[in-house]
Amino acid sequence: MVREIDFSSSPTTSLRDKVFKYIKSQIINGSYKSGESLIESKLAEELGVSRTPIREAIRLLELEGLVETTPNKGAIVLGISQKDVEDIYSIRQLIEGLAARWAAERMTDSEKKELQKIVDLMEFYAQKGDVEELADLDNQFHHLIYEASGSKILNYTLTTLHQFVQLARLESLKVPKRLDRTLAEHHAVLDSFLEGDPDKAEKILTNHVQQAFLNIKNKNKSK
Repeated sequence: MVREIDFSSSPTTSLRDKVFKYIKSQIINGSYKSGESLIESKLAEELGVSRTPIREAIRLLELEGLVETTPNKGAIVLGISQKDVEDIYSIRQLIEGLAARWAAERMTDSEKKELQKIVDLMEFYAQKGDVEELADLDNQFHHLIYEASGSKILNYTLTTLHQFVQLARLESLKVPKRLDRTLAEHHAVLDSFLEGDPDKAEKILTNHVQQAFLNIKNKNKSK
Protein backbone atom coordinates (compact mmCIF):
# COMPACT_ATOMS: atom_id res chain seq x y z
CA MET A 1 0.00 0.00 0.00
CA VAL A 2 1.45 3.38 -1.03
CA ARG A 3 1.02 6.20 1.50
CA GLU A 4 -0.93 9.24 0.35
CA ILE A 5 2.04 11.51 0.96
CA ASP A 6 4.02 13.48 -1.58
CA PHE A 7 7.47 11.90 -1.55
CA SER A 8 8.65 13.67 -4.68
CA SER A 9 11.79 15.74 -4.30
CA SER A 10 11.70 19.53 -4.40
CA PRO A 11 14.23 22.36 -4.69
CA THR A 12 14.12 22.88 -0.92
CA THR A 13 13.58 19.36 0.44
CA SER A 14 15.28 16.21 -0.82
CA LEU A 15 13.49 12.88 -1.14
CA ARG A 16 15.80 11.45 1.51
CA ASP A 17 14.80 14.18 3.97
CA LYS A 18 11.09 13.61 3.36
CA VAL A 19 11.47 9.86 3.88
CA PHE A 20 13.62 10.47 6.97
CA LYS A 21 11.06 12.81 8.54
CA TYR A 22 8.23 10.41 7.78
CA ILE A 23 9.91 7.32 9.28
CA LYS A 24 11.12 9.36 12.25
CA SER A 25 7.59 10.58 12.97
CA GLN A 26 6.29 7.01 12.74
CA ILE A 27 8.86 5.90 15.31
CA ILE A 28 8.18 8.80 17.64
CA ASN A 29 4.40 8.36 17.56
CA GLY A 30 4.72 4.63 18.16
CA SER A 31 3.50 3.38 14.77
CA TYR A 32 6.88 1.68 14.28
CA LYS A 33 7.49 0.01 17.62
CA SER A 34 10.67 -0.76 19.52
CA GLY A 35 12.17 -4.04 18.29
CA GLU A 36 10.44 -3.86 14.92
CA SER A 37 12.55 -4.41 11.79
CA LEU A 38 12.68 -1.69 9.16
CA ILE A 39 12.86 -3.66 5.92
CA GLU A 40 14.10 -1.50 3.06
CA SER A 41 12.16 -3.27 0.32
CA LYS A 42 8.93 -3.18 2.30
CA LEU A 43 9.31 0.52 3.14
CA ALA A 44 10.20 1.35 -0.46
CA GLU A 45 7.02 -0.33 -1.67
CA GLU A 46 4.91 1.24 1.08
CA LEU A 47 6.15 4.75 0.35
CA GLY A 48 6.43 4.38 -3.41
CA VAL A 49 10.13 5.24 -3.56
CA SER A 50 13.37 3.44 -4.40
CA ARG A 51 15.46 1.76 -1.72
CA THR A 52 18.21 4.41 -1.93
CA PRO A 53 16.41 7.20 0.04
CA ILE A 54 15.19 4.55 2.51
CA ARG A 55 18.77 3.42 3.12
CA GLU A 56 19.97 7.00 3.50
CA ALA A 57 17.13 7.86 5.89
CA ILE A 58 17.92 4.82 8.05
CA ARG A 59 21.53 5.96 8.35
CA LEU A 60 20.33 9.35 9.63
CA LEU A 61 17.93 7.67 12.06
CA GLU A 62 20.81 5.59 13.39
CA LEU A 63 22.80 8.77 14.04
CA GLU A 64 19.87 10.06 16.12
CA GLY A 65 19.77 6.84 18.10
CA LEU A 66 16.29 5.87 16.94
CA VAL A 67 17.36 2.72 15.07
CA GLU A 68 20.23 0.27 15.27
CA THR A 69 21.71 -1.54 12.29
CA THR A 70 23.31 -4.91 12.94
CA PRO A 71 24.84 -7.46 10.52
CA ASN A 72 22.36 -10.01 9.14
CA LYS A 73 19.47 -8.31 10.93
CA GLY A 74 19.26 -4.93 9.25
CA ALA A 75 17.71 -1.90 10.97
CA ILE A 76 15.86 -2.43 14.24
CA VAL A 77 13.72 0.30 15.83
CA LEU A 78 15.04 1.43 19.21
CA GLY A 79 12.43 4.15 19.65
CA ILE A 80 12.13 6.28 22.78
CA SER A 81 12.56 4.36 26.03
CA GLN A 82 11.05 5.29 29.39
CA LYS A 83 14.52 6.38 30.52
CA ASP A 84 14.78 8.59 27.43
CA VAL A 85 11.46 10.22 28.37
CA GLU A 86 12.62 10.81 31.94
CA ASP A 87 15.94 12.24 30.75
CA ILE A 88 14.15 14.57 28.31
CA TYR A 89 11.78 15.89 30.96
CA SER A 90 14.66 16.39 33.40
CA ILE A 91 16.46 18.49 30.79
CA ARG A 92 13.29 20.40 29.87
CA GLN A 93 12.75 21.30 33.51
CA LEU A 94 16.18 22.94 33.53
CA ILE A 95 15.96 24.97 30.32
CA GLU A 96 12.33 25.47 29.32
CA GLY A 97 11.91 28.12 32.01
CA LEU A 98 14.73 30.07 30.37
CA ALA A 99 12.86 29.98 27.07
CA ALA A 100 9.79 31.33 28.85
CA ARG A 101 11.79 34.13 30.48
CA TRP A 102 13.31 35.24 27.20
CA ALA A 103 9.98 34.90 25.40
CA ALA A 104 8.22 37.06 28.00
CA GLU A 105 10.85 39.75 27.41
CA ARG A 106 10.67 39.57 23.61
CA MET A 107 7.22 38.34 22.58
CA THR A 108 5.44 40.58 20.08
CA ASP A 109 1.78 41.56 20.25
CA SER A 110 1.01 39.34 17.26
CA GLU A 111 2.68 36.38 18.97
CA LYS A 112 0.64 37.03 22.11
CA LYS A 113 -2.54 37.04 20.03
CA GLU A 114 -1.51 33.77 18.39
CA LEU A 115 -0.82 32.22 21.78
CA GLN A 116 -4.25 33.36 22.98
CA LYS A 117 -5.82 31.82 19.88
CA ILE A 118 -4.11 28.48 20.56
CA VAL A 119 -5.34 28.42 24.17
CA ASP A 120 -8.89 29.26 23.01
CA LEU A 121 -8.75 26.33 20.59
CA MET A 122 -7.43 24.09 23.36
CA GLU A 123 -10.46 25.08 25.44
CA PHE A 124 -12.74 24.13 22.55
CA TYR A 125 -11.17 20.72 21.92
CA ALA A 126 -10.89 19.96 25.65
CA GLN A 127 -14.67 20.24 25.87
CA LYS A 128 -14.91 17.73 23.04
CA GLY A 129 -12.34 15.45 24.67
CA ASP A 130 -10.27 15.45 21.48
CA VAL A 131 -6.89 14.44 22.92
CA GLU A 132 -5.05 14.18 19.59
CA GLU A 133 -6.04 17.70 18.54
CA LEU A 134 -5.04 18.99 21.98
CA ALA A 135 -1.65 17.33 21.69
CA ASP A 136 -1.12 19.06 18.32
CA LEU A 137 -2.14 22.43 19.80
CA ASP A 138 0.20 21.80 22.73
CA ASN A 139 3.01 21.39 20.18
CA GLN A 140 2.08 24.73 18.62
CA PHE A 141 1.85 26.43 22.02
CA HIS A 142 5.33 25.39 23.13
CA HIS A 143 6.90 25.92 19.72
CA LEU A 144 5.63 29.51 19.60
CA ILE A 145 7.27 30.14 22.98
CA TYR A 146 10.54 28.60 21.79
CA GLU A 147 10.51 30.82 18.69
CA ALA A 148 9.62 33.91 20.71
CA SER A 149 12.65 33.29 22.96
CA GLY A 150 14.75 34.67 20.11
CA SER A 151 17.37 31.93 20.48
CA LYS A 152 17.73 29.54 17.56
CA ILE A 153 19.82 27.18 19.71
CA LEU A 154 17.21 27.02 22.47
CA ASN A 155 14.45 26.74 19.87
CA TYR A 156 16.11 23.80 18.11
CA THR A 157 17.00 21.99 21.34
CA LEU A 158 13.56 22.27 22.94
CA THR A 159 11.66 21.57 19.72
CA THR A 160 13.64 18.34 19.30
CA LEU A 161 13.13 17.29 22.92
CA HIS A 162 9.43 18.13 22.81
CA GLN A 163 9.02 16.11 19.62
CA PHE A 164 10.69 13.02 21.10
CA VAL A 165 8.14 12.75 23.94
CA GLN A 166 5.15 13.09 21.61
CA LEU A 167 3.72 9.65 22.41
CA ALA A 168 4.25 10.04 26.16
CA ARG A 169 2.46 13.40 26.15
CA LEU A 170 -0.45 11.99 24.18
CA GLU A 171 -0.87 9.13 26.66
CA SER A 172 -0.50 11.58 29.55
CA LEU A 173 -3.41 13.68 28.32
CA LYS A 174 -5.66 10.61 28.49
CA VAL A 175 -5.23 10.38 32.26
CA PRO A 176 -8.50 11.38 34.02
CA LYS A 177 -8.61 15.09 34.96
CA ARG A 178 -5.24 15.77 33.30
CA LEU A 179 -6.95 17.69 30.48
CA ASP A 180 -8.46 20.19 32.91
CA ARG A 181 -5.19 20.66 34.77
CA THR A 182 -3.23 21.03 31.54
CA LEU A 183 -5.65 23.67 30.31
CA ALA A 184 -5.41 25.60 33.58
CA GLU A 185 -1.60 25.48 33.38
CA HIS A 186 -1.64 26.78 29.79
CA HIS A 187 -3.93 29.63 30.83
CA ALA A 188 -1.51 30.54 33.61
CA VAL A 189 1.43 30.50 31.19
CA LEU A 190 -0.52 32.66 28.73
CA ASP A 191 -1.38 35.20 31.46
CA SER A 192 2.31 35.55 32.37
CA PHE A 193 3.11 36.46 28.75
CA LEU A 194 0.20 38.86 28.45
CA GLU A 195 1.48 40.56 31.62
CA GLY A 196 5.03 40.56 30.26
CA ASP A 197 6.38 39.12 33.53
CA PRO A 198 9.61 37.12 32.88
CA ASP A 199 9.93 35.86 36.47
CA LYS A 200 6.36 34.60 36.51
CA ALA A 201 6.64 33.07 33.04
CA GLU A 202 9.79 31.16 33.98
CA LYS A 203 8.30 29.85 37.22
CA ILE A 204 4.93 28.82 35.74
CA LEU A 205 6.28 27.11 32.63
CA THR A 206 8.87 25.21 34.68
CA ASN A 207 6.07 24.06 36.99
CA HIS A 208 3.98 23.05 33.96
CA VAL A 209 6.78 20.79 32.69
CA GLN A 210 7.26 19.35 36.18
CA GLN A 211 3.57 18.53 36.52
CA ALA A 212 3.49 16.88 33.10
CA PHE A 213 6.50 14.77 34.07
CA LEU A 214 4.94 13.72 37.38
CA ASN A 215 1.77 12.74 35.57
CA ILE A 216 3.70 10.56 33.12
CA LYS A 217 5.69 8.91 35.94
CA ASN A 218 2.54 8.20 37.95
CA LYS A 219 0.84 6.76 34.89
CA ASN A 220 3.74 4.40 34.26
CA LYS A 221 3.76 3.27 37.91
CA SER A 222 0.10 2.33 37.68
CA LYS A 223 0.65 0.04 34.66
